[in-house]
Amino acid sequence: MSRPPTLTLPPCARAYRLDTERGSFAVQDARPEAAPIGTALLVPGFTGSKEDFLALLAPLAAAGFRAVAVDGRGQHESPGPREEQAYAQGELALDVLAQARAVREPDSGPVHLLGHSLGGLITRAAVLLDASPFRSLTVLSSGPAAIEASQQARVRMLIDALGRLDMESVWRAMRELDPPEAADAATPPEIGAFLHRRWLNTVPEQLIATGRQMLEEPDRVAELARTGLATHVVSGAVDYAWPVAWMDAMAERLSARRTVIEGAEHSPNAERPEKTAEALTGFWSGVG
Repeated sequence: MSRPPTLTLPPCARAYRLDTERGSFAVQDARPEAAPIGTALLVPGFTGSKEDFLALLAPLAAAGFRAVAVDGRGQHESPGPREEQAYAQGELALDVLAQARAVREPDSGPVHLLGHSLGGLITRAAVLLDASPFRSLTVLSSGPAAIEASQQARVRMLIDALGRLDMESVWRAMRELDPPEAADAATPPEIGAFLHRRWLNTVPEQLIATGRQMLEEPDRVAELARTGLATHVVSGAVDYAWPVAWMDAMAERLSARRTVIEGAEHSPNAERPEKTAEALTGFWSGVG
């Protein structure tokens, strides 16, 4: 679960609901002072939300990019139905394409797509449906196929619990399983309260359906390579969901740029935002 280092929206950003042909999505939209040289659409991961990118917004805007972080359907402040089929990967991919169309503006430059963790699988699926809206794809802490075996066991436990218990009970059970370094005492109270609120706001069927996607995702790297879209694979130096070696190999198969953010693990966007923003904007500037 990503933990944003701050909940304060920078002065360059505003929160609102983005209307698309597939519904309304909660977003945080940061803009540079001058006309943007490009627009970044930022898609969060499993149990995540737009706030996972909060620390990136100001540095991306300072580098000249508009950055739009979005809650997907059923995530935090974006509503979603209580039906698992609504969260099939194809449906979520169509949402991303609709969001890309909605954020595109004549003076906002090309759209660069980024997906974190589960969001990497969803954004890949969107590109495989239609790569034309995008100048590039960045896969952040996301791998070629299903997650690593030990993490699969944790996700199966979560899916089982979500099928039997209410969200508050599952939250309490997860806290009991947290390692000592993730204890509430190490988390600022306002961040802890936000994480709890976000969890309760998320539709359980969204978590069940997307959790299964992380267990069952096939290897679609060759398909992505055939699109010819400029691609960037970014991760921390350690990752337990998709081992770093898997992402190294995926980048090689894609002929993609590869960046490892030292000092970060599964969420470089929250753990090392300045270094992550530097890597992202360097790549986006290079592909136009």
